[in-house]
Amino acid sequence: MFRKLLVANRGEIAVRVVRACRDLGISTVAVYSEADANTLAVELADETVCIGPADSRASYLSIPAIIEAALKTGSDAIHPGYGFLAEDSDFAEVCAENGITFVGPPPEVMEEVADKAAVRAIMQEAGLEILPGSIGTVPSVRDAEEIASSIGMPVVVKASAGGGGRGISVVREHADLPTIFRTTRQTAQLLFKDSSVYVERYLNSARHVEVQVLCDGRGGAVHLGERDCSVQRRNQKLIEESPSPALDTASRERITELALRGAKAVDFQGAGTMEFIVDDDGRAYFMEINPRIQVEHPVSEAVTGIDVVREQILVASGAPLSFAQGDVVLRGHAIECRVNAEDPEHNFRPATGHLEQFRLPGGPGVRVDTHCSAGMPVSPHYDSLLAKLICWGEDREAALRRSRAALSEFLVRGAGVRTTIPFLREVLDTTAFRDGRATTGLVEEMMASAVAP
Repeated sequence: MFRKLLVANRGEIAVRVVRACRDLGISTVAVYSEADANTLAVELADETVCIGPADSRASYLSIPAIIEAALKTGSDAIHPGYGFLAEDSDFAEVCAENGITFVGPPPEVMEEVADKAAVRAIMQEAGLEILPGSIGTVPSVRDAEEIASSIGMPVVVKASAGGGGRGISVVREHADLPTIFRTTRQTAQLLFKDSSVYVERYLNSARHVEVQVLCDGRGGAVHLGERDCSVQRRNQKLIEESPSPALDTASRERITELALRGAKAVDFQGAGTMEFIVDDDGRAYFMEINPRIQVEHPVSEAVTGIDVVREQILVASGAPLSFAQGDVVLRGHAIECRVNAEDPEHNFRPATGHLEQFRLPGGPGVRVDTHCSAGMPVSPHYDSLLAKLICWGEDREAALRRSRAALSEFLVRGAGVRTTIPFLREVLDTTAFRDGRATTGLVEEMMASAVAP
């Protein structure tokens, strides 16, 4: 087992990792930027190291600064959380070169799954269905036009090295394809330093369903059921729930079996997520693998009682999975709402400032993961996530009631700060969500309705 672990992240996920380490008896080191000197993770960790200014390029994305902090403190492991360097295979390699365990898949696995176009071919070979489109990357506009003509419009152009809902462009008219193709390539180069893209059919009305997997590299592989992440804005999730109301028992067994088959096809190790698009007929198409812990992992924890971060750390230390698939029992229903510092009335633009009041909801079945407190600033330098509200109930209706009540208790006030709380309550009250019929188009439909004459 690790003696000391450095958390190479910030915000609520840094707090989450510190708490998991406490449960395992592992000493923790929190690295922080100058803007995060007074945050909760810094307060809770056993040791702290300032690694640079507020600009993440000089702090949380600085591999030399993080490795220096790890060596200085004698850390034998680094947990990257999500975002920042969590999917950077070069970072994982540098960790290994310095005798530090990276809590995640081996670098070669990360490199393999990072190429989303190549992974589509691997999954197809493993028997998973993929959306019609290119096998591999698309080098030119002419090639993209030929693919679009063969599979039909609309299509989506995706960055092969993309992630986090970025580098994705929907094309609805053939005439728009050349411009959008070139723009997406430019965006991919800017964001991911890789301009390669691929093209696949776009489903207007679909469900985004993902499966949490854990693999120990010793042949042990389990799933923790599925999560429905269909409520999104700009391809980024707002509400997640488990289990998915779109799947019946047979569909659930099928998609989880496919997820494990796909994970084994790339020799996956650690905690990861197999993501699928499910159409109106219930057919599941593989989208991508996320080789890291995800923001929405608490809903899987709520319905299984399994600490995903704790298990992730144990596997990284060389231990086998502490349970088998037969030990996983899904109980009840859980819903997660992301409370972001954004203004939904202005297309979810960031709304940062200073928190004057920050009151959390509570009660049976209510969990809040946050790094915030009254009096702290909301920095414009980082992700807008303030807190995650996770509500569990014995069934979906009970989870919905608790979510509505908890959102009404949640109080966030401050100069310049707006949040998604009112919008989240609106989503939960829509007929589509109440009936379990929400698709990836729901938020766009709500926004269009709000501005209609």
